[in-house]
Amino acid sequence: MEENKVFSSTRFILKRIPFRRLLPALLVIALNLFPLLASAGEDPCSETGIYIRNSTYRHLWYTRNGGPCTMWHRRHILILKPEDTLIIYRDMSCKMRYCLKNPTYDAYKFFDVNQNCRVRIHPRCKLSDM
Repeated sequence: MEENKVFSSTRFILKRIPFRRLLPALLVIALNLFPLLASAGEDPCSETGIYIRNSTYRHLWYTRNGGPCTMWHRRHILILKPEDTLIIYRDMSCKMRYCLKNPTYDAYKFFDVNQNCRVRIHPRCKLSDM
């Protein structure tokens, strides 16, 4: 047979596929894919926490776990762990909340689409992935 000829038979096409190399490649892909699928239900941010960046145009204040009122500078990052409660305020006396409905750890995790544990808060308490 000449190499320049075009054959349309399926049998000829299947003979030309190197199955001896394809099977180990599929095995490697399958062995790498199953652990990733198994960890899909786990929270990758539970140990490190979710990094929240202040992307508003102003300084905010916050209390963590009922602690003191602390200033949160623009473009600075806070780390929120699953067990923490974070409340964000507009004023330095921590009386007027910035978000009408206070986002929880699960709300921040929902907006972390690429699961790199980084989220930003925009004006009017809009959350997005970072």
